[in-house]
Amino acid sequence: MTDTVLDRFLRYVVIDTQSDPASSTQPTTGKQKDLGRVLVDELLKIGLADAHLDEHGYVYATIPANSDKAVPVICFCSHMDTAPDFSGTDVKPQIIRNYAGGDIKLAGDTGRVIRVSDHPELQNQIGNDIVTTDGTTLLGADDKAGLAEIMTAAAMLVGNPDIRHGTIKILFTPDEEVGRGVNKVDLKKLGADFAYTMDGETAGHIEDETFSADGVEISISGVAIHPGFAKDRMENAIKIAGAIIDRLPRDIAPETTEGQQGFIHPTGVTGSMEKASLSLIIRDFTDKGLTEKETMLDAIVKDVMAGYPGSTYRFEVKEQYRNMKVVLDRHPEIVENAIEAVRRAGMTPVRGSIRGGTDGSRLSFMGLPCPNIFAGGHAFHSPLEWVSRQDMEKAVKTIVELARVWEERA
Repeated sequence: MTDTVLDRFLRYVVIDTQSDPASSTQPTTGKQKDLGRVLVDELLKIGLADAHLDEHGYVYATIPANSDKAVPVICFCSHMDTAPDFSGTDVKPQIIRNYAGGDIKLAGDTGRVIRVSDHPELQNQIGNDIVTTDGTTLLGADDKAGLAEIMTAAAMLVGNPDIRHGTIKILFTPDEEVGRGVNKVDLKKLGADFAYTMDGETAGHIEDETFSADGVEISISGVAIHPGFAKDRMENAIKIAGAIIDRLPRDIAPETTEGQQGFIHPTGVTGSMEKASLSLIIRDFTDKGLTEKETMLDAIVKDVMAGYPGSTYRFEVKEQYRNMKVVLDRHPEIVENAIEAVRRAGMTPVRGSIRGGTDGSRLSFMGLPCPNIFAGGHAFHSPLEWVSRQDMEKAVKTIVELARVWEERA
């Protein structure tokens, strides 16, 4: 197949693969398998005979080794789903050829503008081809850019046997955006020693550190009574939930933090006079910081509930993922090889952290150490999402060079 990375990307983003946090199935939406079947068909055409889609929505494939050396088996991973935060239905990708600079007004909703002041990376894209949406949906560069890059690199490796490499595994996952991306992955079948997610942003960036993350569910049982007879008796669960939200520290929120600062973030609230539920996420780069924030939140809830003696609550913490740096620091060669590959692909490597997480966070703690490499997308989870063709091509080159580096250093 001679498809370019842009050809593939444009083909993938029009397939709706939005995941659903309210679903209990795996994958959470059956339409994710629609893209999985397309990817398997393309992998088979490339020549990867074992490519298949399993019942849980995972795509597996193998690029056989062409080296006589004992090269570690590496895996490249991306996720197929798009975020529930904004519509991924009927995506209409727009291409701005030879971007001349300046703000980008989106044709489908002219009130939406990708402003250079908000997206300074655009200043490094002059002359490049920029892909956006029309403003009515997200684009899906998170993480269909990663899919397109891995697919294109696979075709290059198979079609160029002079590029020496060990066995390379490919893994495409569902449901990463709802925190279930590796729930049912079969690592034994995958058979990799190390992995890399292609799920980052700016070209040249490698991330070996993520947030540690927990979710908190607070269930409140108030005292319900007819409002006509409520004086000194009613304890409205909705108002209790509102009081808890109001007490959250404003300087420990996503909108007021950056860098290595963590946060407490309410993500959902439902309720009636009798019962209410609060969903929150807690993020920090250290387990100690995570515990401190959960202790703070519990203290706030206890203090609020003290004013409602007839009401009760349940406070439940659920672990989501942990900072992958703890694992990756034990295997420095994984990131060192990625840094060399980025350098060989013509960029200055930038090593950093993610104010978020990837499948790599959980894979690392499941026994598959897995840092994150840039895919080139920006403004994820929004209708202002964009990616450049040239950055996706740089990611393809990075994958190919990384395969070569592992073989050379074996």
